[in-house]
Amino acid sequence: MSTLRAIWKLKDLRRAILYVLTMLVLFRAAAHIPIPGVNTENLKQLFASNQLLGLLNLFSGGGLEQFSVVSLGVAPYITSSIIFQLLAMVIPALEALQKEGEMGMRRINQYTRLAAVPLAAVQSYGFLRLLSTSPTPILGDLSLATTLLIVFVMTAGTVWLMWIGELISEKHVGNGISLLIFAGIVSSVPQGLQRLFITFDQTQLFTLIGFVLIGLVTIAGVVFITEAQRNIPVSYARVVRGNRLFGGANTHLPLRVTQAGVIPIIFAISILLFPPTLAQFFVNSRLEVIRGIAQGLVGVFQNQLLYGVLYFILVVGFTYFYTAVIFQPDKIAENLQKQGGFIPGIRPGRPTAAHLSFIVNRVILAGALFLGAIAVLPIVVQSATRITVFTVGGTSLLIVVSVVIEMMKQIQSQLVMREYEGF
Repeated sequence: MSTLRAIWKLKDLRRAILYVLTMLVLFRAAAHIPIPGVNTENLKQLFASNQLLGLLNLFSGGGLEQFSVVSLGVAPYITSSIIFQLLAMVIPALEALQKEGEMGMRRINQYTRLAAVPLAAVQSYGFLRLLSTSPTPILGDLSLATTLLIVFVMTAGTVWLMWIGELISEKHVGNGISLLIFAGIVSSVPQGLQRLFITFDQTQLFTLIGFVLIGLVTIAGVVFITEAQRNIPVSYARVVRGNRLFGGANTHLPLRVTQAGVIPIIFAISILLFPPTLAQFFVNSRLEVIRGIAQGLVGVFQNQLLYGVLYFILVVGFTYFYTAVIFQPDKIAENLQKQGGFIPGIRPGRPTAAHLSFIVNRVILAGALFLGAIAVLPIVVQSATRITVFTVGGTSLLIVVSVVIEMMKQIQSQLVMREYEGF
């Protein structure tokens, strides 16, 4: 309470928090403005019966299920960000921009925002095509003009959310894009509790207690793994210049267990969503062979056991892949050598890079297995309890807890700068 009072007493910090809350309210208001001509009840049933679409709705901030004007959420922006992070590894011009510091990152962010616009248009059209092939009627007959109008509205909604995300980030109380996803997840909790109480039976009391315990254990695990890191000792050589001694400091290089964050889950969702989505376009094909292959492919991905196994394997694999992209031992070893730093007992240069690679490949094993377990947690809970009304979404908890931790750290740093005690 003393910390909350300290936050409220700071005029600029109080205004920043109220501004962020106002932006989130506007976002949630827009998420309840549906696009005309959509059967929302059939759409909700489709999302409830499809695990992949439910995860896609999660990263859209919850607007996809209601087919609102912000249906796509910030998903195209996240996709664009991932693309440019990967392109920076193979395109020298983008790599040079990254090394230019703040100005270079601004250029890359601008390219990311521009690329998100065509991605949003493509995703909106693909989603319309997916809904048009649904067995339950969701969309009416779409003319060319109506299709273009819906694509334009959905793309404009994504651009508007990107702008809101930038405005929130400028207040330095959290990442704007993450907070938008956070707001979408949290907003679905009251509705889930309402469904639970409506269908609640006394025989489900112990099951409900089990859900609560699983949720608490999951939150504790997310906090523990998110904050966990391996500290690699680093020493700096002493340099004597005249009568003065420089350097000689001992510090450490932190290697986080979950360096990739939720990116591997996003990658895995994209891969798993592509085959059944593509097959949906051919389930009504006139050619019997193509129709049979498409229906078989859709049926394979509706198998919860196979889906869970593939999901887990892909999350673990992409955790290693994305960590290899963002963590480059050769560059870290080179920078340490230039600054006169070294790991005790390890020679500078290539031996240091090999040592870092050896350690990080074992450290992220725990993070990869944890992310895989978090991803398949809803499937395991549903299979064990046979209850789909109220399940523990591991990915949702991971995002919520990570956003809260990041927001707490940013607020804490502002309190420390103003000579207040932190958390």
